[in-house]
Amino acid sequence: RLDEPQLFRCPVLFMENVEQLRFTQHDLIGLRNYLLKGGFLWVDDFWGSRAWDNWAREIARVLPPHEFPIFDLPISHPIMHAMYDVKDFLQVSAISFWYRSGGSVSERGADSAEVHYRGIQDSRGRLMMLATHNTDVADTWEREGESQEYFNLFSPRGYAIGVNVVIYALTH
Repeated sequence: RLDEPQLFRCPVLFMENVEQLRFTQHDLIGLRNYLLKGGFLWVDDFWGSRAWDNWAREIARVLPPHEFPIFDLPISHPIMHAMYDVKDFLQVSAISFWYRSGGSVSERGADSAEVHYRGIQDSRGRLMMLATHNTDVADTWEREGESQEYFNLFSPRGYAIGVNVVIYALTH
């Protein structure tokens, strides 16, 4: 839980499906303290404008945007090059959606056609939060053995992003 002292033993937190997330008052305090004391949060696998609006509203309760604005991460950001040289922002759907749709990577149609990699940094410029919106990077690791085609198309790039994020989070 976000309000437990054990949280500070975790250098990286990962959340997904934050479309309907509502932080409690204890969550707000715990997550804010965690992030400001050096923790890192990655949010992945949430799709469309409603999901983004909810996430932006909830994280603004943790980190006020006048002090900690959300910004679009440039591909040149060090997190994209911590170990592997990531050349573009991966958009990938869950493997189940990919199969059902005949290979589409936009789970909410036109409302999720554009992938976003966004961040929040502290006053020293350290990235504290990465939100990979309109994509499911983690599915490239979770489902790698289910389809050779899906693996070949997405997993090498998904692993590169994941490794980079973890290395960055552990070293910054």
